[in-house]
Amino acid sequence: MTDSASEPYDLAVVGAGPAGLAGAVAAAELGLGVVLLDASAHTGGQFYRQPAPQARAARPEALHHDWSAYAGLRRRLAESSVRHLPGHHVWSITHEAPAWSVHCLTGDDGSDEQPVRVRARAVLLATGAYERHLPFPGWTLPGVVSAGGAQAMLKSGLVLPGRRIVVAGSGPLLLAVASSLAAAGARVPALVEASGYLAYARHPRALAANPQKAAEALVHGAALLRHGVRLRSRSAVTAVHGTDRVEAVTVTRLDRTWRPVQGSGRRIACDALAVGHGLVPQIELATALGCATRTSADGTSALVLGPLQETSVRGLWAAGETGGVGGVRLALAEGELAGIAVAARLGAGRARGSRIVQLRRRRDRMRAFADAMAAAHTPGPGWRCWLADDTDVCRCEEVTAGRIREAVDDLGARDARTVKLLTRAGMGWCQGRMCGPAVACLAARDGAPEPPPERRPFAVPVPMSVLAQCADQPNTAP
Repeated sequence: MTDSASEPYDLAVVGAGPAGLAGAVAAAELGLGVVLLDASAHTGGQFYRQPAPQARAARPEALHHDWSAYAGLRRRLAESSVRHLPGHHVWSITHEAPAWSVHCLTGDDGSDEQPVRVRARAVLLATGAYERHLPFPGWTLPGVVSAGGAQAMLKSGLVLPGRRIVVAGSGPLLLAVASSLAAAGARVPALVEASGYLAYARHPRALAANPQKAAEALVHGAALLRHGVRLRSRSAVTAVHGTDRVEAVTVTRLDRTWRPVQGSGRRIACDALAVGHGLVPQIELATALGCATRTSADGTSALVLGPLQETSVRGLWAAGETGGVGGVRLALAEGELAGIAVAARLGAGRARGSRIVQLRRRRDRMRAFADAMAAAHTPGPGWRCWLADDTDVCRCEEVTAGRIREAVDDLGARDARTVKLLTRAGMGWCQGRMCGPAVACLAARDGAPEPPPERRPFAVPVPMSVLAQCADQPNTAP
């Protein structure tokens, strides 16, 4: 077990995306000693992905929104005293009074077997989110990628998953993905949205308080019109066709519960499908510590946070998608608010009462829109009718929908944990990040909301050799 130098820090920030960057910089500028840990080699998180230097991208900012905000944060980070530790995969956090211990694996894939422990007086979790996947026949064919994955391929590698790409699923991310792919030269024959955008009209106050969101939607809409992308709302890709890779998809109309309307299927030729059904907050580190959670409007679990972004566990703050998915501007506001709050708690810097009031108002306004967005794109229980019995749900362990239905109908499983024990669904390398929401929904009666996440001791897979090294060290047990 290796301890990071210059310890203990005042604040350890986990995640170098928009929320983590904003929190680290704000705290450091108020005089705190801050360490910023992230699994990636670069700052920016999933939102501000950047091409490798070898790609020699002339204008990487052309693929991003709000690039100026990131450029400003990156400059302030470089000018600050923050110690940035890239390639650090955090697998556990423990409290060893009077400090927290952040346990990490290092290397590009966490493959270095020399564990690292970082100690700090406070911790800010800015771990972001991962995509929610709803399976359907053919979704394991080569050429099917997640919507965020397609955007990551474009931003990081300057490549497209295909030349004729259907974009499908639900959520505002699809608009950005479709317009980006079309602008990069892909032919996008259809944008298939399972929900209807008219649902936003049920939240007029949230819309009126966030006019920039309507402006963003208009920009994306204009781009789709310019590139001839057809919008199909209240529809879903219910099957993918092909032998060695995607050749076509079936797009089917949905009723209000997301059940396919019989006889409405239409086949669209394509060589790739970018699909996603929203985002799931990544809160494993927090739930392992006993942090309280809440069920968001879209059925996912998010952290319960106080007025200044503190979790239910004292000394542990969170910002960004961990408190509910809301976008980059909300993440920036919450990150800065958390950084200032930690500094105030630890007695550093001067009071910034007016800035706190401003940030809280901004956060509350954008959080209201985030809740409206989540409600508008909540998956309906009828999506389970897309599945044939031989459709893989858990890709890692090759567990089919038929086996999960058998566990529920014949063996009495009533929750995802029992289904996992009976079928191994969720026991693979991704640890349920890919199949977890689908398995939970299939296990629940009558399409009930997803249950609170399990408390797991490890957030990422950890080699036994690492655990052995931790056991040999006093006061560093996970």
